[in-house]
Amino acid sequence: MNGPSVEQRKARRFELKLPFELVRSGAEALSERGETRNLSSVGVLFQSDASLRIGDAVEYMITLPASAGEVDGVRLRCLGKVVRYGKSAEIAATLERYEFVRLAKFM
Repeated sequence: MNGPSVEQRKARRFELKLPFELVRSGAEALSERGETRNLSSVGVLFQSDASLRIGDAVEYMITLPASAGEVDGVRLRCLGKVVRYGKSAEIAATLERYEFVRLAKFM
């Protein structure tokens, strides 16, 4: 059967443009800021000029929008590995572990 190819993913992707910070690659501290392109329960696609290699362990933070009536924002601190590169410096990384980090708003 030679029908159109169907891309099969492990998890549904959501096209979300959220503030993103690449914090660490292996033992090297970084501070690369950008925006996510899309997210799933198993990974993230983001744009960065950082010098990363496939297989590198990475730590990154994703800032979630505050809900109505909330004063504090929430960030996700994530750990994963670089799995591929795309066009325009897009990098895909796994989301292997995460924790919520509450941010206090300072005046």
